[in-house]
Amino acid sequence: MFSFRIRPSYLAAAAVLVGVTGGVVLDRTAFAQQPKAAAQAPTIKRTVLGKMDVPPGPVYEGVMAIAEIPVGGTSGRHRHPGVELAYVLEGSVTVKYEDGTTKTFKPGDAMQNHGIHNATNPGKVPVKILGVYIVEKGKPMAELVP
Repeated sequence: MFSFRIRPSYLAAAAVLVGVTGGVVLDRTAFAQQPKAAAQAPTIKRTVLGKMDVPPGPVYEGVMAIAEIPVGGTSGRHRHPGVELAYVLEGSVTVKYEDGTTKTFKPGDAMQNHGIHNATNPGKVPVKILGVYIVEKGKPMAELVP
């Protein structure tokens, strides 16, 4: 007889990936309802790939999403009610952080965003970023900051 065991860490990782998918739809809805900033209006598009509760409780959820920023576009100054781990799939993105530092990421680069930041596409092609967010349940994936 054949049997196998699933490691709890694999189960938790799978749960986070599944949970992330549903969060993108929630994020797109939240951004559509927020007022536009006086400066450059955000032009980022996020598509939720999965969403799930983060074990062991109902406080946080994992959200996996594709963020797309058109040429010359911006995410707008924002923060996440949790953490963002991201991986640049296509294009180049410049992120300006609240402390005044700026960093440019290209395809294959990974980043961690926390605190207030703004992502801009200075390149000649659209940017696509795979993001994994661990955020408080009931809150949007990202919140615009004036």
